[in-house]
Amino acid sequence: MDEYTRKFSVVSGGIDTREVLSTVYEALRLKGYNPVNQIVGYILSEDPTYITNYNGARSLICKLDRDELLQELVTAYLNG
Repeated sequence: MDEYTRKFSVVSGGIDTREVLSTVYEALRLKGYNPVNQIVGYILSEDPTYITNYNGARSLICKLDRDELLQELVTAYLNG
């Protein structure tokens, strides 16, 4: 056995939060929902039924970590 400590770096899944949110927003809008209310409902409850299945929006948003999503949204709001 090797006695050296090995360091592994994990490559991110490449999920672009902005792209996912844009896709989910558009799918909700196209289906006649209020996208902001639906996304907020999902973030608060983590209930995926707030998001439509249309265009794979539900499976997309479920790939995002809800806490990280909220952190990114707050950061974007405060920075811009």
